Amino acid sequence: MASVTQHHIQKFHKDGFLVLEQFFSAEECDSMRSQIQRIVAGMEVPPHCRTAFSTREEEQLQAQGSSDYFLTSGDKIRFFFEKGVLDEKGNFLIPKEKSVSKIGHALHAYDPVFKQITHSPKVQELGRKLGLEKPVVVQSMYIFKQPGIGGEVTPHQDATFLHTEPLGRILGFWIALEDATQENGCLWFIPGSHTNGITRRMVRAASGASTCVEFVGSEPAYDDKLFIPLPINKGGLILIHGEVVHKSELNSSESSRHAFTFHVMEAKGTTWSKENWLQPTPELPFPSLYT
Repeated sequence: MASVTQHHIQKFHKDGFLVLEQFFSAEECDSMRSQIQRIVAGMEVPPHCRTAFSTREEEQLQAQGSSDYFLTSGDKIRFFFEKGVLDEKGNFLIPKEKSVSKIGHALHAYDPVFKQITHSPKVQELGRKLGLEKPVVVQSMYIFKQPGIGGEVTPHQDATFLHTEPLGRILGFWIALEDATQENGCLWFIPGSHTNGITRRMVRAASGASTCVEFVGSEPAYDDKLFIPLPINKGGLILIHGEVVHKSELNSSESSRHAFTFHVMEAKGTTWSKENWLQPTPELPFPSLYT
């Protein structure tokens, strides 16, 4: 692993992102990939994905089941699927390992392999170089970006979903477990776009609302020409400022683009919004990054 210099840190503050090639070894990447294969092999399809629905009311109940499944996933290991991979009875139309879109949101807390990566000495050292005093891990996700169906992720800022006061306290760690290329859906960023605050927030809806979350504000139309692609090799790490604008395109290739990502909050002098979809629980308060 190349050492992170002051120059890197300055570049991160200027651009809102930082690419660190070969941060993790091929062995570390492979251990995450084989662990996720074991997790998928034991996966049960959630009940709300399994039922065939007819009436409006049942559809709403299904949507509610689906939203509860998402809203209460912060302290669990749960499965989210690509569109069109399950029939109306919840049977897989394609092999199940090719159907999963992502697994979240507490791999860092409950799975030994992902926990070890999240709290690895080099991650902790990087946190210290970035000047983080009381970093806590708020969530993690394994993202598959399946061949041919791995959907696009529209331009967004992570702080839209993980709001803090003040802003600027959220940091994403995005680890390529396979080479990420323009063909298989690498990340794209607008350099310097982390300095204008946020225009949109996802908040928990009032209880009794038909959806579990709603958006306040709107995402501006970003100029496509401002985005630059960040292809990165297996083992590379991209640091993502909570307010930098980024996206990824549809995976149109034959190969997947697996990634493990987790978000850290500087907890010192920071308030986590009570309106965020994700909330710490008595079972899982946000764990300290530093061990």
